[in-house]
Amino acid sequence: MTNKIAADTSTWVAFANNQKGEDVVLLDDAIQSFNLVVPPLVITELLSNPKQNPIVDRLLQELKTLPITEEYWQRAGKNRRILLNLKHKAKIGDALIAQSCIDHDVPLLTRDVDFKHFQKYCGLKLVNTKVH
Repeated sequence: MTNKIAADTSTWVAFANNQKGEDVVLLDDAIQSFNLVVPPLVITELLSNPKQNPIVDRLLQELKTLPITEEYWQRAGKNRRILLNLKHKAKIGDALIAQSCIDHDVPLLTRDVDFKHFQKYCGLKLVNTKVH
């Protein structure tokens, strides 16, 4: 998926709340240029928010969802185990989002520093941004 990027829930929430940050600008640019794809768990997390911005709901219906690949669950579990064995924080949700991006070679926009462990040890590509 050349030139595509994905965004974690943390960046989506910042976007929906009109917060500043390079990640928010890049998310908006990716939406406008049709270069944004969405990991399935991000959709679930966003739609679970009782106070979700209706604009985000509409965008999620229009954007392409990253498909779950064969043995996705196994790879996500093994990568999470690697990080836990190294005594790093590795939430199940983060492992699933990271694995979606790894499987499709799609860089991830995020404000969550815990994804750096998935980058260092599991092959996740992160879009380097600064939050203002």
